[in-house]
Amino acid sequence: MTRTRTQEFDHLRPLLFAIAYHLLGSVGEAEDAVRTTGRHWRTLPAAPRDARAHLTAHLTRTAMDMLHAARARRAAYTGTWLPEPLLTDPHGAPAHGPHPAGSLPTAVLLELERLDPLQRAVFVLDEVFAFEYAQIAAAVGHPEAACRDLAAQARRRTAAARTRPQADRAQCAALAARFFDALKDGDAGALRELLAADAQLVGDGGGKAPQLARTVTGDDRVARLLTSLVTLLTRIDVTVQARTVNSRPGALLRDRDDKVLATWTLDVRDGRIHTIHSVTNPDKLAHLGPVADAWALNREAGRTRRATT
Repeated sequence: MTRTRTQEFDHLRPLLFAIAYHLLGSVGEAEDAVRTTGRHWRTLPAAPRDARAHLTAHLTRTAMDMLHAARARRAAYTGTWLPEPLLTDPHGAPAHGPHPAGSLPTAVLLELERLDPLQRAVFVLDEVFAFEYAQIAAAVGHPEAACRDLAAQARRRTAAARTRPQADRAQCAALAARFFDALKDGDAGALRELLAADAQLVGDGGGKAPQLARTVTGDDRVARLLTSLVTLLTRIDVTVQARTVNSRPGALLRDRDDKVLATWTLDVRDGRIHTIHSVTNPDKLAHLGPVADAWALNREAGRTRRATT
């Protein structure tokens, strides 16, 4: 059955979004890139013979242009910049279709920030989406041989993040379950046993929500901070719901009205939790649903702390 032009675009939309997200690290910017490509598609006098090739090429170049501008904004970002979180468990999949939009974990997405836009586009199309080099060359507008060189350079620059030992899925899930049980019980000792000695807690509030003044490092410091934080949040009816975020164990924090307060993502290496990425910037959470007033919750938590001391 032949698809209409609109049906063809809708069919490819999940793939286009996934490519744009991996290039931009932002859900909102990825959706903007897809909309721009959609407008271009609708204005074509005739549909190209290969809709997938045409749309992915336009989308890729649009996202590359956007990434140049985004880099300037990120250089002036308040605090630590982290990619926008995507829920990639079955509960989160319907928002952007079945394509594995969050297949790269946060740690690797952060490594991609070190690449220039052209390198990043070649790497993403090659490593994540397994495009042929002829297709990549057509998409980015560079010779195939140059794309092979760019892909090799990108692989070398991101090798450390991509080759870090990861627990298998069952082991990783079991470790995450123990982590959240320890948090629920307020057991800092049990939590410390699950963390790497040089574990880190990295937060991104973007100046728009309460955030860490700096990255917290060390298993004891991270364990004590998380335990006291979750104990306090529980007192004001904030829940920590285990979810899969960017294809890694994580959590969604919600207030008493079921509004989203934060996401956490756990980076597992060698059977221990090495990094916890926490996003509280409301602009980066809006695609997950209504967002909580983090400042109001922070004030309430402060009153609760004073009342119990």
